[in-house]
Amino acid sequence: MMKIHLLLKKEDIDSNKMHNNKIAVVFDVLLATSTVVSALAFGAKEVIPVLDGTAAEEESKGMEEGSFVLVGEYQGKTIDGFLSPNPLALKEKIQGKTIILSTTNGTVALKNSSEANAVYAASLLNSRAVANHILKEYKDETIILVCSGSSNEFNLEDFFGAGCFIDSLLKQYNGEIDLTDSAIASHRFYQTNKQNGADVLKASRVGQMLSRNGFEKEIDFISQEGAFTVIPKLEGKKHIISV
Repeated sequence: MMKIHLLLKKEDIDSNKMHNNKIAVVFDVLLATSTVVSALAFGAKEVIPVLDGTAAEEESKGMEEGSFVLVGEYQGKTIDGFLSPNPLALKEKIQGKTIILSTTNGTVALKNSSEANAVYAASLLNSRAVANHILKEYKDETIILVCSGSSNEFNLEDFFGAGCFIDSLLKQYNGEIDLTDSAIASHRFYQTNKQNGADVLKASRVGQMLSRNGFEKEIDFISQEGAFTVIPKLEGKKHIISV
C-alpha cells in the first residue's frame, strides 16, 4: 500500500526518518520549485540548489565563465549580483546553463530532504507529471510531501500545491493509498478551491507580497496546472535534472 505523509514546513523534516526507501516530493510554489520546474522546461542544463548566497558563490568557483548563472533571493529580496528567481524573468537567460539557486525556503527544503531514497521538485506546473512518475516507479512506498513553508511558518500555496499532487495520485492510482490527516486536509482544500488556483496563490502572504511588487503575471503563470511535463529529480544529493 502506498502511504502519503505531508509535512507543513521544512522545519518538520527529520533526516533520520527520510531513510528506508522513503520518497520526498518538495513544494515551494512561490517560488523555488516553480522556478526549478520552469528553468528545466525552458532549457536549463541543471539546477544546483544551495542553502544561501555564500554557498552559491562557493559552488560557482572553478566553473567555466558563461556556463552558469547565479539566481537567488533572501527574505523575498534578490541577492546582490544574482538574477531574480522569477521564472518568466529567467526564460531568456538560462538556455543550456547550470543554475545555482539559493532561496530562503525551497532550496533549503530540497537540501534537507536529501537523505530520502529519491527527491523530486514539484509545483502546480508539473504535479501531474511527477505524480504519474511516482506511481510508475514507487507504487508501494512511503511518499513524504514537504511543504517548504516560510521561516518556520505554514504557507497556504504549498498546502494547495501538495493537494493538487495528491489529487493527481488518487485519480491515476487504482490501489489503496493511506493518507495522513494533513494529507487529507490538503487534498480537500485543493478540491474546494481548484477552480480558483491563481486567487488562492494571490491571497497567500507570499502571493500578496509578490503582487505588491508587480509580479501578478508570474503568479498567473505559476498557477497553470500541468503546463509542463518535466520531472525534476535530485541526483547525487546535489544536481537537479529532468528525468
